[in-house]
Amino acid sequence: MSAPEQSESPLADVLIIGGGLSGALLAAQLLRQAGRRRVLIIEPRNELGRGEAYSTTHLLHTLNGNAARMSVDPDNVDDLSQWLGQHIAVGGWPESAEQQVSVAELFPPRGLFGVYARQRLAEAQAAGAQQGSRLEHVQAEAVDLAVDEQGVSVSLADGRTLRAARAVLATGMFAAARTTQVSDNTFNNACVDPWNVQAMGPVDPDGRVVIIGSGLTMVDAVVSLQAAGHRGPIEVFSRHGLLPHVRRQPPAWEDFLAADLSLRSPLQLMRALRNQCRLAQQQGIDWQAPLDTVRVHIGRLWSQASERHKRQFVRHVRPWWESHHHRSPPPGAAVLARLLDEGRLRIHAASLQGVETSADGHPVVKLRFRGQTQVERLDAAALINSTGIEYDWRRVARPLPQNLLQRRLIQPGPLALGIAADAQGAVQDAEGRYSRRLFAMGPPLRGLWWESTAVTDVALQAKALAQHLAGPGR
Repeated sequence: MSAPEQSESPLADVLIIGGGLSGALLAAQLLRQAGRRRVLIIEPRNELGRGEAYSTTHLLHTLNGNAARMSVDPDNVDDLSQWLGQHIAVGGWPESAEQQVSVAELFPPRGLFGVYARQRLAEAQAAGAQQGSRLEHVQAEAVDLAVDEQGVSVSLADGRTLRAARAVLATGMFAAARTTQVSDNTFNNACVDPWNVQAMGPVDPDGRVVIIGSGLTMVDAVVSLQAAGHRGPIEVFSRHGLLPHVRRQPPAWEDFLAADLSLRSPLQLMRALRNQCRLAQQQGIDWQAPLDTVRVHIGRLWSQASERHKRQFVRHVRPWWESHHHRSPPPGAAVLARLLDEGRLRIHAASLQGVETSADGHPVVKLRFRGQTQVERLDAAALINSTGIEYDWRRVARPLPQNLLQRRLIQPGPLALGIAADAQGAVQDAEGRYSRRLFAMGPPLRGLWWESTAVTDVALQAKALAQHLAGPGR
């Protein structure tokens, strides 16, 4: 594998690899910084700001947080609410009236959120142009890169090479349903895309659909099936058989973690949180109120935890954390509740053991139910992978992650979650050195911050990294 060719001098100040929400927010923050700079974003899609999460167009594929929680402006928590109010006032998203709540409490469609993110980026471009800064979208896939003392060279799939003083890995999420696995992709090859309503059209409307994974992707998959006209049984399997709780709008609760910095281990946190939730219920307050105060402390708690405590959390607490913390938006939850009441949707605790194809071309799923040793076979009209996000870059069969690992320019993050970096996003190579040229933000930093995918998390990271990259001497 030869290194990317290098040009005489950097062509850009910052080159961002990935133009989903992470890349778009970083670009917007860079363009608003004082000074003149050239920013490149490498993104195969024809629109910036959408990525995997916000490319869906179905109205019931909504954000899992209400508008008041999803601002892309870290200095204005009401930014999305204000934008939505203006958008609705001129006739946009008329279906919002069906939710019968205030604008701040609305759960917008993810596709509409993509429009909002793109508009804020366009505004930043206009502001940057006034001081001579510019943003360019290179519609291509980055497949390799090399780092030297002067900058970074990035190779594209079409044979071009781009060069910049610094590069940022803002690759976003590798959705398991759309991610080819290094070891085996038999599972995904047999699956229907959970967000592609059109692809679900050929599925037997009365046939049994099997969904592996019971998190938020599963909620989207069930919504997609309903939109495609499916009316048969839906069987959902996950190791613990847990469904996401419905996100509600609880009242404010005292920040109990700010008052007790001695809480460090997952066990201590769980005990304290359970006590707080019980106290809330005794007062007639939604138990979600204490839980929502934890969010601002997640990065601190995770970074100060020992390796042993992190492993304990991932092994024993994570499934319950995911179902309680990553809650389902009310529109999608309402669809699930109705199908559960009708008996069409059933949830099972079981682990996937493999997938075969029947003589008629339909998937045959092999499962081991929790507490049992034998493997059972289940025929299905269709199979959907709803196992969430693939954070382990060693398992992602895409050129860029694999080449970066092979070149030893990166190493897996803690517990193989994303990639290793310091608190400013400087990437750590396989020898333990932190780069002055290569940075990362968003989902690739899952191992560093644990929660590194939510809009508010990414927005804060984008602001901090932009200030660092645009700082004196940069």
